[in-house]
Amino acid sequence: MTQIHKRFTDEQIKEFIQKYLRKELERKHLQEVLGINKTRFFALVKAYRADSSSFSIQYIREKKTRNIPKAVEKNILRELSSEKKLIDDKEVPIRSYNYSYIKDRLERDYKQQVSLPTIIDRARKHGFYLKKPKRSIHDREVLTNYAGELIQHDSSHHLWVPRAGEKWYLITSLDDFSRYILYAQLLKRETSWAHIVSLEFVMLKYGIPFSYYVDSHSIFRFVQGRDSVWRKHNMLTDEATPQWKQVLNDCHVKTIYALSPQAKGKIERPYQWLQDRLVRTCVREDVSDIRQAQKILGQEIHQYNYHRVHSTTKEIPYIRLQNAIENGTSLFRSFRVKPPYQSEKDIFCLRIDRTVDAYRKISINNITFKVNKVDPYEKINIRIYPMNNGLVELRFWCNERLVDVQRAKQQDLNLSNM
Repeated sequence: MTQIHKRFTDEQIKEFIQKYLRKELERKHLQEVLGINKTRFFALVKAYRADSSSFSIQYIREKKTRNIPKAVEKNILRELSSEKKLIDDKEVPIRSYNYSYIKDRLERDYKQQVSLPTIIDRARKHGFYLKKPKRSIHDREVLTNYAGELIQHDSSHHLWVPRAGEKWYLITSLDDFSRYILYAQLLKRETSWAHIVSLEFVMLKYGIPFSYYVDSHSIFRFVQGRDSVWRKHNMLTDEATPQWKQVLNDCHVKTIYALSPQAKGKIERPYQWLQDRLVRTCVREDVSDIRQAQKILGQEIHQYNYHRVHSTTKEIPYIRLQNAIENGTSLFRSFRVKPPYQSEKDIFCLRIDRTVDAYRKISINNITFKVNKVDPYEKINIRIYPMNNGLVELRFWCNERLVDVQRAKQQDLNLSNM
């Protein structure tokens, strides 16, 4: 109900009170008419009795400006000026002020607690304010009932660090239920192996989820007519299995494909949040190296996961995830290597099939390998696990048996196309 001073004049209220004092109207009836409670009613009566000539229910709100220390005021304006420089710089992909970011920087860098309304007030007064463009409405509903039921997975190619002068890829995995970001990695190149590494990290640390939700990128899905150079009438969409999906198949994880870019909204919003903060911080701290950027990304991910209340779930992602695990509302299951495979390297790997020749040899990128313990012309499955020292481990499987293990240089095998 609207406020009393907006519905009645001073004279009308005076008349009501006079009738109440003359016992012509009952208090309960007057309260109902005025739309106020007992305490408010008796406060009006008391004020009228104290001075009926100057009695009034009209008042003017005084806008009070909170007095803050000069050092805090100075830092607010300094940060607002830095924001303006970023917005004015055509090379930096930032077009609006982020007052929440300024609030976080004041707390982190200056150890100063300032309310968001105070920062916005100073921004308006000193011209550090832009009208926000109208945004289309997104469906922010949580569509899952369990942690691990659906993992949103994607990559974004963006100028994350303007000083670097090149766009990098950000690969991210997010639990739909808790909105907890499970994995985030900046890379200069996007490969199937990079996405397999993300699967390995998530499944070994958090467990195997029920399903992954991705777009129709060629790394995730073979689409006939798009991914094939020679049209094969017997090879239709989804009949060829990309490397990334083969890993999920081995782990018995369902793959769900988004039908449109708009359907990937949930993962795109964290990207926007990360983009906004990562770009700002990297520019302010003059970052140009991907390792420095990854460190800052880790700090922002920690802030997002452990300290921020999500606008949709109204919970901190980490707390929501832990509560789901403790309450048994989680579909994450422990990772175990199932026979006949013997190692994690047999699961989180690249795979190719070959047939050995009469001399028990096969060739990969013109590099010849002699395979032990197989017969001539037998088919083998080679599981290739790249290592951090520039080598790869090749694990040769035949008839569900590990028949040989060899190593080679990554550059010799040219795995960039896998």
